Amino acid sequence: MPDNNLEPTAPRVPGVPDAPGDPVVPRILAGSPAGGADVDERMRVLRAEVELLIDEARIGARRAQRRGKLWNATNICLGFPAAVLAGVSGAAGLASTGARVPAAVLALLAAGFSAGSTFLRADARQMTNLRRRYAWQTLETRARLVLAFEAYEGIEQLHVALLQLHALRAAVPSSALVLTELQPPAQQVAAPPFPLPFPQQAVGPTDPTA
Repeated sequence: MPDNNLEPTAPRVPGVPDAPGDPVVPRILAGSPAGGADVDERMRVLRAEVELLIDEARIGARRAQRRGKLWNATNICLGFPAAVLAGVSGAAGLASTGARVPAAVLALLAAGFSAGSTFLRADARQMTNLRRRYAWQTLETRARLVLAFEAYEGIEQLHVALLQLHALRAAVPSSALVLTELQPPAQQVAAPPFPLPFPQQAVGPTDPTA
């Protein structure tokens, strides 16, 4: 039969010894001030990382926009005079025989402008910076949404959103890679068939009586 004379024991509290010789084991409870301060510090660090990405994306978009405008102006300044000079030189050369020398000079100037535009590839560089600008703006918009929503949902949601932002940051196209993609593919010339070292001889059925 159970002994009803035993005194009920009080529940043990973490961090408080039951006897004078028991060691005190400090523990941080879920709702303790120390645990809340740790979570707040981690949230503050993650928010700071998101803000750094926003600043980087804003600066990158501005730089890409300025460079795109520069290369657009360069493309116009080289392409438009080349087209005009080419037309004027052709008209001058056909108008009279005495204007052949000025027409040749204008044709050389047009060829120089055209060669400079082809060498600098201003149109391709403009498209490159346009793509980079859109990528940076997408990253900035997503980071602002994360700072406005996931930053108040919890530390796990904010961490996952920050990983996605870093993936978007890594996906921003590089100038060199985009220019390489825009290059026209090199035409491959088919190699002639390799000649056989010995002429092929027709092999017929062998006659056993021969």
